[in-house]
Amino acid sequence: MHAREVNFDGIVGLTHNFAGLSPGNIASERHGGQRSSPRQAALQGLAKAKRLADLGLEQHVLPPHERPNVEILRSLGFSGDDAAVLGAAAREAPDLLAIASSASAMWAANAATVSPSVDSSDGRLHLSPANLAFNAHRGFEAGFVTRALRRVFADASRFAVHDPLPATPIYFDEGAANHTRLAPSHGDPGLQVYCYGRPASARSDLQVGTTRFPARQNEKASRAIARRHGVDVDRAVFVQQNPEAIDGGIFHNDVISVGNENVLLLHELAYAHHDKAIDAIRAAYPGDELHVFTVRADELDLDEVAQTYLFNSQLVTVEAADGGRSMLLIAPSDVERSARASACVERFIEEVGPVGGVMYVDVRESMKNGGGPACLRLRVVMTADERAALGGRTRLDDGLYVDLVGWVERHYRDELSFADLADPALLDESRTALDELSRLLDLGSIYGFQSEASVSEPARSLD
Repeated sequence: MHAREVNFDGIVGLTHNFAGLSPGNIASERHGGQRSSPRQAALQGLAKAKRLADLGLEQHVLPPHERPNVEILRSLGFSGDDAAVLGAAAREAPDLLAIASSASAMWAANAATVSPSVDSSDGRLHLSPANLAFNAHRGFEAGFVTRALRRVFADASRFAVHDPLPATPIYFDEGAANHTRLAPSHGDPGLQVYCYGRPASARSDLQVGTTRFPARQNEKASRAIARRHGVDVDRAVFVQQNPEAIDGGIFHNDVISVGNENVLLLHELAYAHHDKAIDAIRAAYPGDELHVFTVRADELDLDEVAQTYLFNSQLVTVEAADGGRSMLLIAPSDVERSARASACVERFIEEVGPVGGVMYVDVRESMKNGGGPACLRLRVVMTADERAALGGRTRLDDGLYVDLVGWVERHYRDELSFADLADPALLDESRTALDELSRLLDLGSIYGFQSEASVSEPARSLD
């Protein structure tokens, strides 16, 4: 069955800011309190997506969430009109205002975990929105993500968009940032690799093995998703993330490994038991040849892994007009500026036959907040019929790109500080922009402030 990988990139929201809300995300903490540029962040993300589209890859977008989320603040006891709620939160609980204003949904790799139809027992494409319950600023994203995915993947005969897992510690789920799929080609039955930080048997942080930062993904969540998606037990491998890597600022597995078709690029500290994990992956891989390329710690230490985000590159398959296929590494420009990281890339391209080259992209605004090229996209393997059944106008062709760039330039601020988050004008600007965007993307009234929006997903409390 011919299928291809489709990338759904999150459009960076109008309140993109550096609040340093994510423990264990070193870049986020390092840049906390600095001024951001929402306009540059959104344009950089769109430019990256357009470069992939120009290579012949199918590229789509997902809408940003409404921020600041005043309904969340109201659920925490702030009252009055929107301006009064924002002002009171800024005075009395600025940490809550930061949480309610986070634009972290831009990182669509956390939006859901995906199993293509060829891997699912019922022959449908399955998506499980992540509950993201570990972090307060992300834990209330799931309702809107679910609604947006159900607008885009609306054909229930082809797609199953599940509810998020229960938002409890034993089911903490961070989405596709801890999941990858390997296969001889996208359309072949594949192996789904689920990486977790907290084993199902762990009763305390001491049993997880970290000493500096907590583990986020729970093994029970990964196994529950595999079951609900109908993934063959022989085509699923569950591996533990290395606690040393988590303590080194590698909060998700996609910051230390990336896979595509029959190639897996990873650091030797990606998994808790590297050799055993690789053996299990090789044994379950449903093909003849799997290329596993391991970067040693003496080549690139964890500090530089976290600084350059080499492994948060996208590894994509490019199909030429003559039918030829090769892989391309889409790496952040920080890798190019690092002699050690770029040397690893050169060796990777030289030694792994299917990989033909590297393309560097500038996503500095996202990188400063702790998210590289791979964080910005959700990978979905789809057949031609499934792609034709998608709802909305989300495919990034030349026309939509021009429309989105114009939309950003009309509505986004060039600079944003923390104090600006309490400005009622920013909320009005956001709503005006998102109302226009929902029409531009043909998604209907999808936001809570729109009169016809679905409100079936209640606002989740932060406590």
